[in-house]
Amino acid sequence: MQTTLMIHDGPAPADSDAPRTGGVPLAPAGFVWPVCDCGGPLQFFAHLPVEDGVLSVFLCQNDPGACEFWDAGSAANRVFLFPREGLRPVAVPESGATLLPATSAIRTHVVAFDPEDAEAADEADEEECEPDAYDIARQGWRREPGERFGKQREVLGSLGGSPSYLEDDRLPACPSCAGAMEFAAHLEEGVTRETAMNLGGQLGYVFVCRACREGAFLTD
Repeated sequence: MQTTLMIHDGPAPADSDAPRTGGVPLAPAGFVWPVCDCGGPLQFFAHLPVEDGVLSVFLCQNDPGACEFWDAGSAANRVFLFPREGLRPVAVPESGATLLPATSAIRTHVVAFDPEDAEAADEADEEECEPDAYDIARQGWRREPGERFGKQREVLGSLGGSPSYLEDDRLPACPSCAGAMEFAAHLEEGVTRETAMNLGGQLGYVFVCRACREGAFLTD
């Protein structure tokens, strides 16, 4: 088995088309900045190129904790799946918590592991459930050569795979076709206060319906 981790890779240009957190969103012409039910603009969190487009993730940070950004059905978060062509930096609203303090580059790192391995088995819970691929991969990254204090915080999430320890009844349905959405990415808060995405200390989950080009976000 293998997991594609997203690793913090230092600063990045605010309008980079490479994977990143922070900066300004790239969107097609006519894009309108999403607004929460509280009336404030959402904050742009991440630009994630994927096989069939770009995932663009927004959460409300106008009054952290007041709006339900952890709920897939809430207007306090939005996920867009844009085509790769014709994207351009968009105008940022003049007021509200719209941008992260810093832009962080993301590089991908594939962690391969054997779920039958004794070390992987130790990471499973006491009820002998299936080892969680994302959890094991994060632990594996911490043990990679060059280990240093806080290294595991460099993991900004993962691309693809399966949602880590998420109950089936929390899997979102597409708001357009009502079909099951496909898991796309995990998001972690980040390494420092300056670069962090505020997820309330939780793990974020990004889902997508590729047929409808709809997205959804929730936390654990």
